[in-house]
Amino acid sequence: MRKAAVETTGTPAETIAVVAFDGISPFHLSVPCMVFGEDRTEAGTPRFRLRVCASEPGPLRTNAGFTLGVQHGLQVIRRAQIVVVPSWRDDGRPAPPELIRALQAAHRRGATIVGLCLGAFVLAEAGLLDGRPATTHWNLAEAFARQYPKVTLQPEVLYVDDGDVLTSAGTAAGIDCCLHLLRVRYGAETANRAARRMVVAPHRQGGQAQYIQQPMPAAAERDRLTPLLEWLGRHLHTAHELDALAGRALMSRRTFTRRFRESTGTTVGQWLQNQRLALAQRLLETTDRPVERVATDAGFGSAVSLRKHFVGAFKVSPTAYRRQFSQDAAPG
Repeated sequence: MRKAAVETTGTPAETIAVVAFDGISPFHLSVPCMVFGEDRTEAGTPRFRLRVCASEPGPLRTNAGFTLGVQHGLQVIRRAQIVVVPSWRDDGRPAPPELIRALQAAHRRGATIVGLCLGAFVLAEAGLLDGRPATTHWNLAEAFARQYPKVTLQPEVLYVDDGDVLTSAGTAAGIDCCLHLLRVRYGAETANRAARRMVVAPHRQGGQAQYIQQPMPAAAERDRLTPLLEWLGRHLHTAHELDALAGRALMSRRTFTRRFRESTGTTVGQWLQNQRLALAQRLLETTDRPVERVATDAGFGSAVSLRKHFVGAFKVSPTAYRRQFSQDAAPG
């Protein structure tokens, strides 16, 4: 168990170092700052010490035309439990050697390293992704694969969690990756609160497609899918047949499956499983229902089935998850 300093609230605080650089996108820099940098003082929520750092001295320019005053150098990485490289330059320029060494040292001592969007290039340059799965922005995926052939690139997904190293696709996928990390470390309700504050979707699985070929289906079809998704969200505990769902949406089976993927980025079956897993997390955290009841209420049918899918998705059993994230669990 990592040791972290304790704030006055009594909640363990983790230091998160976010690496900025000259020419950075303000949006990419803001993603981890919004997810982890907001002050949280209400009971049961974590407080993070977020530090933006850089290897370049002085003010840093952004690609939006204004400058940033970064107060910290790379030395803050030595004390960080999480290090985030939120992006990188798209001209192929290598990272400074001192940044590479700092990332390697942090990884060796057990810190979690996160490369959002083109930040995956920096992690790969540091050798942290060799022999491991990773992703990056789809537009530079081919260049990444050529430059780092030892990495098992998954260019189609939103983010990849490989334990102590995480990578994400571009822009909004960085939000998904950071919310996922918040969820893993502090539970679904904490991540959901952060998502509500940011007015974004609370949970998108990493395996979802990076982009949708037809982002906006025809209005009539979109109107038929929206109430169906809402209805499914209220009926996760029951089994669903594809033909019946297509009929409810007033579409043929073929049209329905195509439009569903175009709208959500995933299949009907995978969407249902993701929603049921998220519901199981919430029930485990916020209720004292037996695991068997949670399995039934979340649509898994049995505790054995719930455990299989839960362990596959989160690498922890439902019982262990409840011990770690239950609202009644002691802090620390």
